[in-house]
Amino acid sequence: MENKMIDGVKVAVNYAQASDTPVSDDEIKAYIKRAYDKYPHGQLESLTLDVDGEDVGIHYGLAPVKFDRIRRITGYLVGTLDRFNDAKRSEEHDRVKHEVPACCK
Repeated sequence: MENKMIDGVKVAVNYAQASDTPVSDDEIKAYIKRAYDKYPHGQLESLTLDVDGEDVGIHYGLAPVKFDRIRRITGYLVGTLDRFNDAKRSEEHDRVKHEVPACCK
């Protein structure tokens, strides 16, 4: 097993046999480029290569994507209330908010 950092990505290379040809840094950079081509909006954190003779298994570790909560409030789909004017803020404040039963949380 070989561990290193290349272009800010943690790279682990696992060889099935001692006679497997070592993976070059240029080849690893090509695998990293492939990850960014395949997942253009993802942030690659790690790359694991499983080498078995001529076969290479590629496993990408992408950073979690921040999830923005979307709610339906007063007939609008919104993430936050910061763009509401005073009338919409008042409408949101005055609406009836329903509770979720403890059994369903």
